[in-house]
Amino acid sequence: MATLRELKGRIGSVASTEKTTSAMKMISSAKMHKFTGMVQRLKPYRGMVRNVLSHLLVTDQEFSSPLIETRDVNKVAIVVFGSDDGLCGAYNINIFKQLLTAIDELRKLYGKGVTITVIPIGKKMVKAVAKIEGGGIKVQNVDYMSTRSTMEQLSDFTEMLRSGFVDHVFDRVDIAYMRFVSTSRQVMHHEQLLPLSADALAQDIDPKEACSPCIFEPDANSIFNSVLPLHLRATMQEVFVSSSASEQASRVMAMQIASDNAADLLEQLNLEYNKLRQQSITTELLDILGGQVER
Repeated sequence: MATLRELKGRIGSVASTEKTTSAMKMISSAKMHKFTGMVQRLKPYRGMVRNVLSHLLVTDQEFSSPLIETRDVNKVAIVVFGSDDGLCGAYNINIFKQLLTAIDELRKLYGKGVTITVIPIGKKMVKAVAKIEGGGIKVQNVDYMSTRSTMEQLSDFTEMLRSGFVDHVFDRVDIAYMRFVSTSRQVMHHEQLLPLSADALAQDIDPKEACSPCIFEPDANSIFNSVLPLHLRATMQEVFVSSSASEQASRVMAMQIASDNAADLLEQLNLEYNKLRQQSITTELLDILGGQVER
């Protein structure tokens, strides 16, 4: 049985842990709100880009761009967003499982001979994907990219992916990340980034826009080729920020669970401490009474 001193030490340790997890929860919550605010600020820009594409795609003109070029797929790149730090529950584990599922789906679609290059973002994901390298799977680390990267670095990374596709280094580029829905809900998402699908872009067209006549200068195809890279960059920005918000939301929930568990344990230890203390007092009183009787 633990002594009063040992229990008091354990109570102090658990109380300190509860304070630490509560503080970490508050910090992660502040960061999460920062990233969700960024998502909201990005929406007008992406909406403007989609609006321009809508005006273009409702015309009867033919469009051509290296970013919508479809070809036989032999080399696929998957950009997978994880975290740099831990203490975020099963966040990275769930993403890694989805990555394995995505690889299996690609092999079923294009055959087992397809070469898959995994580009991990985040130290935890870099460490995880290193275990699956080999057997048609390559890992390409990008040193300047992390969950703390700036928008300029993200733009450089997006340009690297675009160049890789245009130069036939990759025949297809996918992204896998955790999409933020709410603090308690994040959804794993896997989608094709390149080549861009004109049909998918057309699905976002507002029916009202189809009735809006426009004059294009210099010509529709030139504008189309100028706007597509902007659309690609806006997509990557939204993915990056949503992934960061999801990471912090997962950490908020993990710290909340840890704080609740620490509070429950602290309550149990306090109860045990009070019982042992009461037992000790009772024993001392009995000893005193027993001594008086003997006299």
